[in-house]
Amino acid sequence: MKKAIFIFAVVSSVLIMGFVVRKESFTLDRQMSVREALITLEAYDAPNHVVNEVIRGASAEKGKEIVTLGSTKGPTGLPTRRISKHFVCTSCHNIEREDPDLAVIDPQARLEYTAEKGIPFLQGSPLYGIVNRDSFYNDDYEKKYGDLVFVARNNLRQAIQLCSTECSQGRLMNDWEVESVLMYLWTLELKLEDLNIDTQEEEKIARAIENNEATHEIAELIKSKYMVTSPAHFVAPPVQRAERATPDGDAENGAIIYENSCMYCHDNRRYSFFNLDYSDLTFRNLRNNLDEYHERSIYQVARYGTSPVAGKKAYMPQYTVEKMSEQMLEDLKTFIIRKAN
Repeated sequence: MKKAIFIFAVVSSVLIMGFVVRKESFTLDRQMSVREALITLEAYDAPNHVVNEVIRGASAEKGKEIVTLGSTKGPTGLPTRRISKHFVCTSCHNIEREDPDLAVIDPQARLEYTAEKGIPFLQGSPLYGIVNRDSFYNDDYEKKYGDLVFVARNNLRQAIQLCSTECSQGRLMNDWEVESVLMYLWTLELKLEDLNIDTQEEEKIARAIENNEATHEIAELIKSKYMVTSPAHFVAPPVQRAERATPDGDAENGAIIYENSCMYCHDNRRYSFFNLDYSDLTFRNLRNNLDEYHERSIYQVARYGTSPVAGKKAYMPQYTVEKMSEQMLEDLKTFIIRKAN
């Protein structure tokens, strides 16, 4: 009897240990790129912005310099002419992740996340993960750029060129420059650790990847955790002057917007000819122009942007409602009014 009990205990222990081993073996490599995971699951359709290795003189290092500094060294080793006299890519685009949940459009959550991470709150979509998207300049950008968006909407190379010539009011980039930027952007592709997946989902994904199971269900699970397109809709500011001047928002939230958005471009005229600071005079000026319909009204510039002026081609791009909600604009207004009193 004792022998039988002993054998039963040993067998049970082996089974339990085997279960634990099998359980522990399905550990997700969270540093794996989303692209690599989908390739393993045989669910990856290569986009048309895969790097062209034939282009000579391109490198990710040069691409990073173009994105962050506006120029680099060319194939001959000499410095290149700046892409734009006015902006660099990071004037409007973060190169870091800026959304707590990549599958959700929530401008307030984005504001809080960027403030926590110490990065600016900008009009443009983040370049982090941009290669994981398949469309650009979506929705209402057609109203702003017309037919130019049609060649750029499903072509990241053309989107880069549109941004270079129109958004930054600069020059066309050479092929090796575009390819360098693409090489750099591929270093910013999404990883599995960026996706909001729970423990059970993580185990499912890990098991499928480890066993090379080409399952449609797991592939769709991964794809559901990030957006392949970024919606963009323009909204008009309030028409009624009284509505523009009524402080009915959250001033503390408005203070974050002012610091991380307005001051990012306007502090000491960093990217703008219009200077902003924290002086009483500045806040009174902004308050007094709230109900006006020109570029000194935060309502006008936030929703319509500005146009290039004589002698200065640079302009301010507007915020889509997906990048700044109507409530957030009210919060900014309330902060300005309270600081002006």
